[in-house]
Amino acid sequence: MQVKQLMTDKPEYIDANATIREAALRLAETGRGFTPVAEREKLVGVVTDRDIAIRTMANGKTADDHVSDIMSGKVLYCYQDDDVKDVLQNMYQQNVQRLVVLNNRTNKDFVGVVSLSDIAEQCDKKDADLMQRVVHCCQRYH
Repeated sequence: MQVKQLMTDKPEYIDANATIREAALRLAETGRGFTPVAEREKLVGVVTDRDIAIRTMANGKTADDHVSDIMSGKVLYCYQDDDVKDVLQNMYQQNVQRLVVLNNRTNKDFVGVVSLSDIAEQCDKKDADLMQRVVHCCQRYH
């Protein structure tokens, strides 16, 4: 199975100059815990609800500071044609639950996000190997 079969498409991102409050509101409105951060439509990082909670407080930031002050500057990604099993291994190695999805190695256009839960929702009893890989990846989050 390829990532494009289960990723969340129609990607949204937040501008790097947005405030931490705006990022928190966006996550609350969409029910997500993660959003990419862009500067002039180029991805420059990602921010999670955990970043907002912990980095804001730990670094003495306020809700009016820029989201770029607390984001993770490293954008971890995969490609839409990647095999889901390889992506799970990547998530496990990087200790993350979500990856940005790019269209291909040439254009590298942002086309979506894939999460561990996206993959878990697609598991069925016929693919025991995929189910076991999801469980293995989740063991870090208990």
